[in-house]
Amino acid sequence: MMLKLSIIVPVYNMAAEGKLEYCLESLVHQTIADYEIIAVDDCSTDNSMEILSAYEKRYPGKFHAVHSPANRKQGGAKNIGMGLARGEWIGFIDSDDWVTPDFYEKLIRKGEESGADMVGCDYHLTNEHSMKIGQVVHNNKKEQTGVLNEEKYRSLLVDSGSLVVKVYRREIVIDHPGRFPEGIFYEDNALANSWMLRAKHFEYIEEPLYYYYQHDTSTVHTITQKRCEDRMEAGRLMLEEARKYDYLDKYRAEIEFSFTVLFYINTLFTYMQGVRPVKYGFVKKLGDEMKRCFPNFQDNPYYRERVHAEEKKLAAMQMRSTAWFILYYKLLWGYRNFRKKTSERESI
Repeated sequence: MMLKLSIIVPVYNMAAEGKLEYCLESLVHQTIADYEIIAVDDCSTDNSMEILSAYEKRYPGKFHAVHSPANRKQGGAKNIGMGLARGEWIGFIDSDDWVTPDFYEKLIRKGEESGADMVGCDYHLTNEHSMKIGQVVHNNKKEQTGVLNEEKYRSLLVDSGSLVVKVYRREIVIDHPGRFPEGIFYEDNALANSWMLRAKHFEYIEEPLYYYYQHDTSTVHTITQKRCEDRMEAGRLMLEEARKYDYLDKYRAEIEFSFTVLFYINTLFTYMQGVRPVKYGFVKKLGDEMKRCFPNFQDNPYYRERVHAEEKKLAAMQMRSTAWFILYYKLLWGYRNFRKKTSERESI
């Protein structure tokens, strides 16, 4: 039987500090009728699955607890949920985030009244479990909304906004062979462009209805070489999607910029800031692959306009000489840390 909405929740080791319950409580009390929650435990090593099973008993028919026998990362857990989903609309939520009680009702009502097949809103950044308004992030722009044309597609490709702060008609994400890559982080980036280009009409509610929880164990706050390699792989898959579905040539500037930021710029600077020891081979390989994929990326109009001047300077340096870039970067950040510590001592 078809339902109005399926909410897919990938879960991995979220039992501590009530994080998982806070997310789930916001979902089971949604004001929209006729929906299901599919929570997929990605082989957690804590008692996350026990929590999910308890919710399934409390909310039979509405809440479905699913256990993956192997850890497939968020992409794999989402794929399991997509395989079970019966909703006309599909939503995803990270298991340490939460939403307002009317989050899904407002987005789906907007979609059905306007004829949109993709609807988004703004979100909060917060470091506490509460419904207080935190730092508001505008996830999209009004000029991206309406029936989508080439200009709006180009805008969405470079400013797509977060996947979890949207709902999608079933035909965009499920009635299509594409699925999330498994075994890596940043899986959303691999498919986001294809989803955007399958949508015909996008609407956006300029209201923060989603709470994005910031904490030290978040993916965005955990920097390892493996995470950097995952980001690179997500970039490769993004490019593969563009070739597979034949939109690379039409939207080359936008895909080139998206790939450059994801694969190269974000990886290069998070690696240099967070991974020790810095490995020459890793940095050189990163730069070499960037040159092979898009040798003229520094001439990209979005790159020239949007990337910070210092990052452009350092990236150009790395393109010329990895050894000199690493040396310069270490000296630069060593000097800045010294100045910061000196300033802190003087203020005491």
